[in-house]
Amino acid sequence: MDQSPEVPKPTPTAKEIAAQFREKIMGPDREYDPGDRLPAARSLAKQLGVQLMTVQSAYGQLRDEGLVLSQQGRGTFVRDPAVPLGTEPGSSPAFAALAAELSTIHDALHSLGERLDRLERLVGSETPPAP
Repeated sequence: MDQSPEVPKPTPTAKEIAAQFREKIMGPDREYDPGDRLPAARSLAKQLGVQLMTVQSAYGQLRDEGLVLSQQGRGTFVRDPAVPLGTEPGSSPAFAALAAELSTIHDALHSLGERLDRLERLVGSETPPAP
């Protein structure tokens, strides 16, 4: 009986790992709900036969997309999309302060836009049309 040597599977890239977990978090057959902990990066790297940095990069991509939160010494967790970024328990106080400041700026810009609209209506009604 002729046995062919087993072809080794190529190791996944960080982009591929992120895509797999993105599907597990957001896909129709989701495996992870908000608050669920993703596998520890070190054990997942060993399981997949990749470097730890590859898994950390994949988790970083998911974090940058706002899908997960990483907590030092605790792990990586699926983020609840209903909770505004930066207000989750354990969020960096600096990040929460920045989120609050951005909200204030957003409100001020909205108010300024409304005032500009009123001013344009006033000025527009008093000036004759240009030739």
